[in-house]
Amino acid sequence: MTPRAVSELDGPDETQPLVAKANGIDLAYDSFGDEADEAILLIAGLGTQMIRWTVPFCEDLASRGYRVIRFDNRDAGRSTHFPHAAPPDFGALAAALMAGERPAIPYTLDDLAADAIGLIDSLSIDRAHVVGRSMGGMIGQIMACEYPNRVLSLTSIMSSTGNPALPQAAPDVMAMMMRPAPDPAVDEAGFLAHRIAFAHRIAGTGQPFDEDAHRLLILEETRRAYDPAGTARQIAAIAVGGDRRARLAAMRAPTLVIHGTDDPLFPVDCGKDTAASIPNAELLLVEGMGHDLPSQLYGRIIEAVEQTIRRSRNNDARL
Repeated sequence: MTPRAVSELDGPDETQPLVAKANGIDLAYDSFGDEADEAILLIAGLGTQMIRWTVPFCEDLASRGYRVIRFDNRDAGRSTHFPHAAPPDFGALAAALMAGERPAIPYTLDDLAADAIGLIDSLSIDRAHVVGRSMGGMIGQIMACEYPNRVLSLTSIMSSTGNPALPQAAPDVMAMMMRPAPDPAVDEAGFLAHRIAFAHRIAGTGQPFDEDAHRLLILEETRRAYDPAGTARQIAAIAVGGDRRARLAAMRAPTLVIHGTDDPLFPVDCGKDTAASIPNAELLLVEGMGHDLPSQLYGRIIEAVEQTIRRSRNNDARL
């Protein structure tokens, strides 16, 4: 078992997550609601942790009659990290991709999808509704393609297909994302300023930006596990993920694509392309939403997820 990289900032959580053995690694998770209810698996995005699916969001969803499971992807949070794998050389990775070569990387998005399947295996869940945000949407797409009998429905939020013709992130957003942050162990104030500035830039204009809530969330994630090299390895997995449109064309799970009109990281065309690539997918464009899920939108997002779940039940009834 590869040991988890423990940051010196790690501290005890108020509630320790559960840990499942899945796909040869440890995955930290927790669960809301009755274990006998239909399962909804929430998948986090790039470099973020399961706590981005906040407790109020999970509790609201569970209160509607679901078992809601959130977890840390590999190389994030309290799940297994891969410190033996050096952070990727992005210049060499880009050169290899431009030359049509497949660079060697520690793991792929398909491995992350297999992790998620391994988690529901470990919990004795045959099939689950999958909700993924950003990179988590990509992972959910692969789950629905490669494990169609395990995915009851898919909700892909603020994600993309890997189509190389799509608009890229705004240049200033990419620069902010790739610029190293100050070390929080040395300069916590500088680190917070860096992270909050990025969160504010990608948040969209439709809802007020809650700086205090973002500060608390960033601090909680940092103290759970701080590993920027893990985020770099996840970026490499995305970079070599390729164009998923041909795979998505064979999908059969009822699918909802949610995307913000103000998303500067994955422009709105990415959401439109995702919906167009999946048979019978529904598209919900949220005016003013950026690459963020503000609490003011929880009710609307949850209701849309429930409508997709109901659509999956109708599909099952017709089979």
